[in-house]
Amino acid sequence: MNIAANAKDAMPLGGQFIIETSNVEINDEHLNKYHGLKKGHYVTISFTDTGVGIPSNFIDKIFEPFFTTKEYSTGLGLSTVYSIVKKHKGSITVHTEKDRGTTFKVYLPRVDKKIEKVFIEKEDKIYTGNETVLVIDDDENVRKLVIEILKKLGYKPLEAVTIDMALLMAQFYNKTIHIVISDVVLPGIGVSVLIRRIKKYRPNIKVLYMSALPVNTLKKYGVDENSDNFIQKPFSIELLSKKIREVLDK
Repeated sequence: MNIAANAKDAMPLGGQFIIETSNVEINDEHLNKYHGLKKGHYVTISFTDTGVGIPSNFIDKIFEPFFTTKEYSTGLGLSTVYSIVKKHKGSITVHTEKDRGTTFKVYLPRVDKKIEKVFIEKEDKIYTGNETVLVIDDDENVRKLVIEILKKLGYKPLEAVTIDMALLMAQFYNKTIHIVISDVVLPGIGVSVLIRRIKKYRPNIKVLYMSALPVNTLKKYGVDENSDNFIQKPFSIELLSKKIREVLDK
């Protein structure tokens, strides 16, 4: 999804975005070409756009956390992709040409053994409420979606586009704010610092953190992914409704 979002931004006048899959065998002859992968069988996922391309002086930086050329971006899209690929013992390469497009290729080890079926218990109950909820997320699509869900569940959502707006609401909103739902990574200051400042004005406010980052990277932001106060993006309406009630009622 992060690669697709970047491809869309690279084609403001339209274009093509092509996803292809294939099998590849890497042997001794090709090891250097595949950026440190071991010999073996891999599945390749290729993402190609016909956009403006990536400037050559940015190529070595695109997978670095917080590096971005966009005005409204956390710079975590491709670093998250890189983290996921490496976590699964894979590799990612990029080929780009100015005004002709970019291709990312992801190589993931192929599993030949039989896959065991995994059954995940689905939360199918919807929990509702009427409390006031402050939503903080610089991603407009996510923020609007969470607010729409909250309305349908009966809550009174307050929308904070920026950290400054969140602090102003915490200080001056003239009614009780029962819970804040905040993304873990926000431009400006860390979320743990933001929550401490909010609690100066609202010491009894509850907190629910949300993030799409790999869970093993969250501790550096002061968030425990095993806590009841955390929900991993993407999430279902059912799970979000349950998490909100758990945090509010405990």
